[in-house]
Amino acid sequence: MQLKKIILALLILQISSALQAQQPWLMPADMPNAVKFLPPPPDSGSAAFLYDLSQYQWGKAQRNDAERLAIAVRDANWSVRTICQEFSVPFGMKISKEATPEIYHLLEMALITTDQVGKKPKEHYSRVRPYVRFNEPTIAPGDEEALRHNGSFPSGHTILGWSAALLLTEINPAAADTILARGYMFGQSRVIAGYHWQSDVDAGRLAASAAVARIHADKRFAKQMRRAKKEFRRLSKKMN
Repeated sequence: MQLKKIILALLILQISSALQAQQPWLMPADMPNAVKFLPPPPDSGSAAFLYDLSQYQWGKAQRNDAERLAIAVRDANWSVRTICQEFSVPFGMKISKEATPEIYHLLEMALITTDQVGKKPKEHYSRVRPYVRFNEPTIAPGDEEALRHNGSFPSGHTILGWSAALLLTEINPAAADTILARGYMFGQSRVIAGYHWQSDVDAGRLAASAAVARIHADKRFAKQMRRAKKEFRRLSKKMN
């Protein structure tokens, strides 16, 4: 009986730890309110919306480039794993749960936290996505139905990619140029995919910058960032 109690207690502890690992450091109410600091999406009769339309056509044209299309398809997967795979080369080191556990944990927790900044404006504006407006296919058809009624402004994928770029640049500032270039590309992939207007992507970068600035005030983030930097320095020495 005592053994059963111990096993049950350990199981509960494991489940509790797993659930806590998926909880963001900060909730939407704790993040800057993007409805208040971002300009609203362009009106359909504005010059800014004409630019959105021209960029939508640009995005479809980019699909003719097989290499760029393949990148945009990979970028369509919203996950920490995708970030690790796509940013490892510009970062200059393989990023994974096994190879860089502290950097991985930083990304895992920070990215689900910065994602919170997009929730209020998405719900507030409920902007229609370009593929829905024009009833045209995207390059990631598996997501079309799920995102059909999800607000387009700002781009959540862009918040993901730009947040990752800022965080990884802080860990490895020597590689800032290549990391930020990949982060910018990550957002543009959403225009190519047909899921977002250019103004959604631009707003996503601003929202991500605000979110990353906000989490710097959190003690848990600061502690994990120190661990990630220490791990990077240690592994960099081994590589050199």
